[in-house]
Amino acid sequence: MHDDTDRPDDVIELRPPGPGGSREPQALVDYWQGLRQGTTVPRRAEIDPRRIEGLLSDTFIIERIAPGLARFRVAGAHLADLMGMDVRGMPVSSFIHPDRRDGFAGALARLFEEPATVQLDLLSRGGFRQPELSARMVLLPLRSDLGDVSRAMGCLVAEGEAGRAPRRFEIARLRVAPVDGGKVEVSRPVAAPPRPAPKRRGRPFLRLVTSD
Repeated sequence: MHDDTDRPDDVIELRPPGPGGSREPQALVDYWQGLRQGTTVPRRAEIDPRRIEGLLSDTFIIERIAPGLARFRVAGAHLADLMGMDVRGMPVSSFIHPDRRDGFAGALARLFEEPATVQLDLLSRGGFRQPELSARMVLLPLRSDLGDVSRAMGCLVAEGEAGRAPRRFEIARLRVAPVDGGKVEVSRPVAAPPRPAPKRRGRPFLRLVTSD
């Protein structure tokens, strides 16, 4: 992979995984750690998709566009299945429940500014044609060709059938670990309120009113 400011990242093809490779997010973390080679953060241009074959459909590259805000530049096919559309150009927070996006934005800010790694345990509650879905997300900082930490690689691995799209997730557990070995912070945000029950449709109740 190459990171060229004159060429969008989405020209890079993320093929579906072959028969080999692991879909465990830890495999991506291990690959990223192997690229560091004593440096703080590896460069975006060092990423070789062949080394993470089993995770390609779940993998993405994001670009920081503002503090606490980043958008997808490259995204595997599984993310499109979860959202029901191509997610390239969309904010990564699109997958997070609206009531939990403030906390997620704080983690994104730390991802790029400290920098830090971010790992999340996620839950999408069940609904109409939407089975309950658990997932894990990993975000790992990268340097652009200019040397600034403005990119990150990550994966979103969901367990089970996606069901009807789009799927959005609550944060069950959030772990932020500074890459310089600073204090690791783990939090378990309060669950979002349950979805309101759908209104029943039918004939309105009629009451006979008489007058003398």
